[in-house]
Amino acid sequence: MLNRTRKYFLYFTCIVFSLFVLNSCYKFEGDQTIPSYIRIDSVSLITDYYDEGSSSEGITDAWIYVDDALIGAFELPATVPVLANGIHKLEIRPGIKLNGISSTRAPYPFYKPITFTNFNFVPDSVLTVGNPTTEYYSNTEFAWLEDFENSSITIVENLGSDTVIKRTQPAGNPEAFSYDNSKYSGVVNLTTEKPVWTALSYNQFQNQPQGSLVLLELDFKTDNYVSIGVVVLENSAYVKVPLLTLNHAEEWTKIYVNLGPNLSLHPGANIYQVFFESALEEGKSDASIYLDNIKLVYRTN
Repeated sequence: MLNRTRKYFLYFTCIVFSLFVLNSCYKFEGDQTIPSYIRIDSVSLITDYYDEGSSSEGITDAWIYVDDALIGAFELPATVPVLANGIHKLEIRPGIKLNGISSTRAPYPFYKPITFTNFNFVPDSVLTVGNPTTEYYSNTEFAWLEDFENSSITIVENLGSDTVIKRTQPAGNPEAFSYDNSKYSGVVNLTTEKPVWTALSYNQFQNQPQGSLVLLELDFKTDNYVSIGVVVLENSAYVKVPLLTLNHAEEWTKIYVNLGPNLSLHPGANIYQVFFESALEEGKSDASIYLDNIKLVYRTN
């Protein structure tokens, strides 16, 4: 029998590669033709900052379940029609764009669903849920937290790097990520004299059992492309595994990078590091890359 982690991985993978559901998947048993409506404006995250890092999130969707049956996934804010009357269980699962791709929307497996055990549906009425909050599951492990609030940065440059990542200055710099507990961000400046940045996470991370859910969260703002991936130590050799490229973003953007499937392709790798790479684009004289709220997260059984 598959263990819990493996089953959860298969469930998550199936959802990730499904199309974004805009229409109802819920079959109402009965002759009701007038729906009830649920209004959801947004879903926000609450964290214990010292243990879980920033409460920054990129929740874009709400996956709606009634009595454990999927109604659909809806981009927020949303007014959702539901063919239900009276008391039913309502569950809202916070959804994200995995790897920043609209076609791989999915419930985020580390955020708890918002559950109303006895929700009263009233036909032809708009029932406002408003702005509910979620939090991380209690068995979420935070292998890496880097918010650049400390002067010691847990990213180190490789020998081939021309420049380094440093903290924005002064505290509260308008270019920095502005949020609760956030006064600084990481910044990399590329110039024609120093056009290459290549760096690794300072720490090496223990690879989780095959099929585990492992994701990298971060906020970024950049006018230069940035590659992200992992370097795994497998059979006494380091193997570089590129994962994705951050596109230009004028505003701070949250991304969730799925590391799990790629790490599972290297079952012989015991440890790995996260890498970042960028080279000044042709025709530019300078560029700036900003990073913040980096988290490497996974869930235990």
